[in-house]
Amino acid sequence: MIKDLGFDTWFEKKIDPHMSEDFKIARIVAVNKDNYLIRNEKSDVLAETTGKLLYQIESSLDYPTVGDWVYVQYFNDDTFAVIEKIFPRKSLLQRKTPGKKIDYQIIAANIDVALIIQSLDFNYNIRRMERYLAMIHQANIQPLLLLSKRDLLTDSEVNLKIDEINHLMPNLHVFAFSNIYQTEINKIQEIFKPAKTYCFLGSSGVGKTTLLNNLIGEEYYKTQTISEKTNKGRHATSTRHLHILNNGAMIVDTPGMRELGNIGAESGLDQTFDEISELTQRCRFNNCTHTNEDECAVLAALEEGSISKDRYQSFIKMRKESAYYQMSYLEKRQRDKKFGKLCKSVIKHHKKK
Repeated sequence: MIKDLGFDTWFEKKIDPHMSEDFKIARIVAVNKDNYLIRNEKSDVLAETTGKLLYQIESSLDYPTVGDWVYVQYFNDDTFAVIEKIFPRKSLLQRKTPGKKIDYQIIAANIDVALIIQSLDFNYNIRRMERYLAMIHQANIQPLLLLSKRDLLTDSEVNLKIDEINHLMPNLHVFAFSNIYQTEINKIQEIFKPAKTYCFLGSSGVGKTTLLNNLIGEEYYKTQTISEKTNKGRHATSTRHLHILNNGAMIVDTPGMRELGNIGAESGLDQTFDEISELTQRCRFNNCTHTNEDECAVLAALEEGSISKDRYQSFIKMRKESAYYQMSYLEKRQRDKKFGKLCKSVIKHHKKK
């Protein structure tokens, strides 16, 4: 049943009765270069999108992605399918595209819980955690933090790290583990519930793929060692794929992310920096930038030491980036629409001739 794949009551209420008469419902489990892999109650089937669906796409957010529910039509004895329409999304995990280009990159759709994985070595970085959390909160997804390679530190050192995180992010659940200890893998397995969809997020080399192999119980995915030259992880996962565990839970493993930019992530930032967000309500000016204004509650808290300088600077930096990317993206969309209208006008003019 598709309920076992996560099709809960939220999606049942979104069913289009006109579409359900002629099309079946399936879930996208992998995105390839030229096609998709979808899953139904029986098996996995290769699928392509209709020309109509492609024509209606206005931005990168409109393309089908891993985790999407879609209306499909089957052909060739149910060995091939065509995607007609994407279901409404319960959640959409996205970030700014890497590099200078200002656009969205979709990571996965309809995720229930996102697990941030950081290793307790050079990869451990509070500021990077905040960026992941802003992205996750913006998508209205529940976050969890897994600290891998705990065998590299003593118990007291690990507890100090966890205490530091709990102090800054008291609502974030944190689990420390090592991939070499089966007892700790067993504890991690208890997190995953049947028919729920999870997503691994983290840099290359933190142990995401190794953990997934341990959860699956076999060497399903290849792993890579840390580069001695750069001291950075190598990409073991190059594509996003939804994998079903033995207990019925689903995990999307994603490629390592070295750049994390958020576009228009105001609500995500408010949740991630909730103690600063609460202070902003007490500022004298509604449009306070919290940088140089008089009677700014955030600056007052910074001066008295109730919020740390690092935490404050991270908040201000991410806030400025998010606003800048949002403005740049809206300008890009306006240019694209004007260009699209120009193209249609030219085509219409030539048809009249």
